[in-house]
Amino acid sequence: MTEYDFIVVGAGSAGCVLANRLSESGRFSVLLVEAGGSDLNFWIWMPIGYGKTFYKPSVNWMYHTEPDPALNGRVSYWPRGKVLGGSSSINAMVYIRGQARDFDEWKAMGNPGWGWGDVLPYFRKSETNDRGGDAFRGDSGPVHIATMDRDLHPLCHDFIAAGKELQFPHNADFNGAGQEGVGTYQNTARAGMRMSTARAYLRPARHRANLRVETHALAERVLCEGRQAVGLRYRQNGQIVEAHARREVILSAGAVNSPQLLQVSGIGPGALLAAKGVGVVHALDGVGRNLQDHLGLDYLYRSRVPTLNTQLYPWYGKLWHGLRYVLTRRGPLSLGVNQAGGFVRSRPGLEHPNMQLFFSPVSYTKAPPGKRPLMNPDPFPGFLLGVQPTRPTSRGHLEIRSPDPSEAPAIYPNYLATDIDLQEMLEGARLMRRFAEAPALARLIEAELLPGPHVQSEDDLIADVRNRAGTVFHPVSTCRMGPDARHDVVDARLRVHGMGGLRVVDASIFPTLTSGNTNAPAIMVGEKGADMILEDCGSGESCQGRS
Repeated sequence: MTEYDFIVVGAGSAGCVLANRLSESGRFSVLLVEAGGSDLNFWIWMPIGYGKTFYKPSVNWMYHTEPDPALNGRVSYWPRGKVLGGSSSINAMVYIRGQARDFDEWKAMGNPGWGWGDVLPYFRKSETNDRGGDAFRGDSGPVHIATMDRDLHPLCHDFIAAGKELQFPHNADFNGAGQEGVGTYQNTARAGMRMSTARAYLRPARHRANLRVETHALAERVLCEGRQAVGLRYRQNGQIVEAHARREVILSAGAVNSPQLLQVSGIGPGALLAAKGVGVVHALDGVGRNLQDHLGLDYLYRSRVPTLNTQLYPWYGKLWHGLRYVLTRRGPLSLGVNQAGGFVRSRPGLEHPNMQLFFSPVSYTKAPPGKRPLMNPDPFPGFLLGVQPTRPTSRGHLEIRSPDPSEAPAIYPNYLATDIDLQEMLEGARLMRRFAEAPALARLIEAELLPGPHVQSEDDLIADVRNRAGTVFHPVSTCRMGPDARHDVVDARLRVHGMGGLRVVDASIFPTLTSGNTNAPAIMVGEKGADMILEDCGSGESCQGRS
């Protein structure tokens, strides 16, 4: 059995951060265990290639939920990264932190040290913003954040103009002093290539003698002596390997895999574990509960003017832009598809924006989710307007099906379980129609293709939501941070309640879903979690060693 100070499970958005920061001083030895393989893949590094990796089983867990009654029994497809960099290697790269009140709410829920003033320094520490640093943005961090203006599709300006016509202000930086308004997104990219956490954090640290990275290694069980985590058992190349942790085992496997690993290790709801034939190490009811996710809806329009479809659908267009990207790292292949958007209030009287908007100057209508790559746009000029309510109130859960760690868990999103969530989806649908009717966009639209102009009444709009709304791929909170061990999983130092030597550091600890994309706050959690671990080990109070 090999020994390390720290064992980190999962080389994803937070795990790569931990591997770098915990090994940085040279004082501690770190083992990073990843079920997937290398991120050295053309489709990963090319920004538009996420349409390929979203459906590529060699780099993607490709989870499917259980049928959801509120979505007319439909199954949702949940891509999750199974590769160095995790989901930061296969996501759409939009860099959004969330609203200050999101984190102040975390603190108010009994999590000292997690308010906006506490987490902002870690957001700044993690990034290099290509527009430079200021009181809100960083200029020397590992993750490079790219402005897309250089190759932005011109229709994005029409979207922003439509927003202004609707009295929504232009916002030049959604991660600056305020989030509200319409504008263009920034991507996690540098020099026309994806900036995953594997590229930003892991690659610079791989040469360190005190860091060992094991790929194609499926974590099977956290090894425990009583309620003390002492190591990890994993399977690699058909062989069982056990590693010992002198100080801590840290789960950074994400909102699906971290609670799954806890449950198969005997840490979770006692009745569930007993029913699945897993011996109970520590009954902790919150493991796998409190699941939250953004649910979104797209409206598809046929355009009177050229869109990216016009450039990328013909074979010669693919060839030209492919050569352009290879030679210059420029053009539409160097960008994500969600180029513009914003954060707005759907009705008067709200204190904060409650809707996130997306504008994509490209459309795909032929590929059912999870079935085949999104590599061929529609043969006609089209674009998409998308909306997601930022703070859903519905809560789901996930649970293991058996003691087998290689068997995907059962995921119950429980979308639209509250009246407010359904009402906000209706407001979002009407908001997209308002944008389409604004003069700046109306002059460009030949026809609304989905859901179509016949969908007008409230009943029809609700039916459309239930038929077409889908995940925006932001699951969080399945190992929720909070002070109450009856319902929460980790405390404010990210230590698993009732266990020694065991933490969770990833998006599963979010107390609530943030207002926007979740990759940036997951990286922040990695940065802050690493500091906490090092502080606790330095004080000797909470970093429980066994040497």
